[in-house]
Amino acid sequence: MARALAQDGWTPDRSAAGRNNPWLLVAIISLPTFMEVLDTSIANVSLDNIAGGLSISVDQATWVLTSYLVANAIIIPISGWLSDAIGRKRYFLMSIALFTLSSLMCGLAPNLATLVIARILQGIGGGGLAPVEQSMLADTFPPKQRGMAFAAYAIVVVVGPVLGPSLGGYITETWSWHWVFLINVPVGIAAWFLADIFVDEPQVLRDDRKALLKRGLRIDYIGVALVALGLGLFEFTLDRGEREDWFASNLIFASAIISAASLVALYFWESRHKDPVVDVALLHNRNFSLTLVMMATTGMILYGTTALIPQMLQQVVGYSALDAGMALTFAGVATLVMVPVAGRLSGLVDVRYLLFPALLVQALALWNMSHLSADLSFTDAAVARLYQAAGLPFLFIPISAIAYAGLPQHKTAQASSLLNVARNLGGTIGISASQTLLSTYRQVRQSTMVEGLNPGNPAYNDWVDSASRALGTMPGDQTTTLAVLYQQAQRQISMVAFLDVFRTLMVVILVIAPLVFLMRPGRGAGGGVGH
Repeated sequence: MARALAQDGWTPDRSAAGRNNPWLLVAIISLPTFMEVLDTSIANVSLDNIAGGLSISVDQATWVLTSYLVANAIIIPISGWLSDAIGRKRYFLMSIALFTLSSLMCGLAPNLATLVIARILQGIGGGGLAPVEQSMLADTFPPKQRGMAFAAYAIVVVVGPVLGPSLGGYITETWSWHWVFLINVPVGIAAWFLADIFVDEPQVLRDDRKALLKRGLRIDYIGVALVALGLGLFEFTLDRGEREDWFASNLIFASAIISAASLVALYFWESRHKDPVVDVALLHNRNFSLTLVMMATTGMILYGTTALIPQMLQQVVGYSALDAGMALTFAGVATLVMVPVAGRLSGLVDVRYLLFPALLVQALALWNMSHLSADLSFTDAAVARLYQAAGLPFLFIPISAIAYAGLPQHKTAQASSLLNVARNLGGTIGISASQTLLSTYRQVRQSTMVEGLNPGNPAYNDWVDSASRALGTMPGDQTTTLAVLYQQAQRQISMVAFLDVFRTLMVVILVIAPLVFLMRPGRGAGGGVGH
């Protein structure tokens, strides 16, 4: 056993389970993380209700989403440093407490300003949960068992965004938008007490923290400021860019420039700092850098399509927000079924032989989506998503398991932070890019289709004559007929634009997929990868 531990570079000294069953720990620490991931999408379908309840415009209500995402983006990359400086268990409990209290503030907010402030605090509290959970899992389970441990994490990060829209729609329609946030309170309280009782702070972590404080804890204020400017404004640019017409807006242009400059400065500053808030030296590990690319791609696929599919069903087919969300929720069953399979295989099979086929499955699923029609049924939409959902665990679990291979065990907190940054930014890029592409493709398709809708086109005249007779309009009166034609044309234009976006995402995946073979061969268990 000692030889195996030495070979894998893992020891149980940093386990967060203590004397408790490590699988009990998985369930406990996954609970608050699930609520946080759920909150990234649960409020999306409630914006109209929030706007009406607070007497504001829908555009103003979108700050409820933006404020949370920006706060999340800022805190996640420095959560590893905060965990080391404050103490992992203490920081985890503080994050749960802040997330729970700010959720209560959100639910009771009397105006937009209060709600936005509460959402910022909620984003700060929630931002530390997923990275700390991953760090605990990596330290608690030996490499050969990490695949199954991260299977639970995959359920959280994959199913959470899928359930968000449907759960948010159900809560809003059944009760009110306030309960979208208030539902976190009892769960948060229970999670805090369970974590306080069952999560252990290993002595080696306490000693590391004492040593850190003894030599003088020097807060890297410049690093924190650069993270806030770089990632915060990057998130802001992506989230608000479509609404502000991108670089036609001076605000978006300025935020993009400042973000890019800050991120470049952050890399060079942290590379030379003795106690960096973001350990950019981890990026020099080829395997870890490639796992970040794969995680960002996976986040882009998951969040991008999770935003597109309900939007397509509502705008083209005429579904309610709840019905559109249910089409995604149905596919979540496939994810749950495949999670244990992916967890088991990730510890046995060369990770490249899981990741590459999984990416191809995503490409095929998007190819299938690109052949849907405007008359698709609920079953068509649910099955199309099901193909994609079944392959997602074979991305998340191997990536999460292999990311820590070859890294020193005391780096797990910083590595977890960067891995979650990649997932969040990939998701934001996926949502932003898909919406921008959708708008662009609509304009292109509309200009192409309108060219043929004129009296000089025999097919146009035949359709108008046939439709006029079917509608029973008076001879010479084409107002109703043209109105129907315009409505149908817009419907077809929107549908084709959605299909174009699916094809584009498919091409992106096919371009990224070969990078898998730049990774060193090895199992998700660690089998020497990255050493």
